[in-house]
Amino acid sequence: MPIVRGGRGNYGEAVGILTLDTIFPRIPGDVGNATTFDFPVRFAVVRGASPRRVVHEQDPALLKPFIEAAQELEAAGCRAITTTCGFLALFQQEMAAAVGVPMFTSSLMQMPIVQRMLRPDQVIGVLTAHSDALNPRVLAAVGAEGVPHVVGGSQDAPDFYNVFVQNRDWIDTDKVEMQLVALATRMVEREPRIGAFVCEGTNFSSWGHAIQAATGRPFFDIVTMTRWVYAAVVRRATTDGFM
Repeated sequence: MPIVRGGRGNYGEAVGILTLDTIFPRIPGDVGNATTFDFPVRFAVVRGASPRRVVHEQDPALLKPFIEAAQELEAAGCRAITTTCGFLALFQQEMAAAVGVPMFTSSLMQMPIVQRMLRPDQVIGVLTAHSDALNPRVLAAVGAEGVPHVVGGSQDAPDFYNVFVQNRDWIDTDKVEMQLVALATRMVEREPRIGAFVCEGTNFSSWGHAIQAATGRPFFDIVTMTRWVYAAVVRRATTDGFM
């Protein structure tokens, strides 16, 4: 039997997730709910990182505590690290430089890849916590500034916005689903060239199935990205199949 060395108190949590300091419920499907994934994840709450400070204020003072929390996740054995808010794209370069494992702060990093999957005449529909906050700096931070897109903000889905941006501690899931489906459907009606959705807002993920069913468009979010990265950092030996 080979020698196996330790040095930590826990093992097997390949993906670390930096979470905002929130009180809203994170239902299954949310990146902040461990049951969303079929592999173990490890969470680290960044105290003081409220949705308002990250989304609307885009407070640069949060960079230091996010880097420190990411380094703690790396020290705990995580092989890749992500976050629960796509606006942390603004910190992508600095946070990636501060750790020695893959760091993906935002689902928006998928935009250039998704663009190349679509026809040249198609655009991406971006679902975001607030459309006014999705400024050119955010897109440029992840190399998505030149990607053709249209934006839909959750300020037009008030039950979602009041929970996940205003940090309310209860949710009516049926109302949220109805409002998000209506938001995405309106986007496609106004811009039929939308070929796929990419979600900045990580909390949209719990309703990704409903949005896809209503619009017929692929739905890329932080959950699809996390599963993709996990498959890269934890490769399984290929023993099944046939020739």
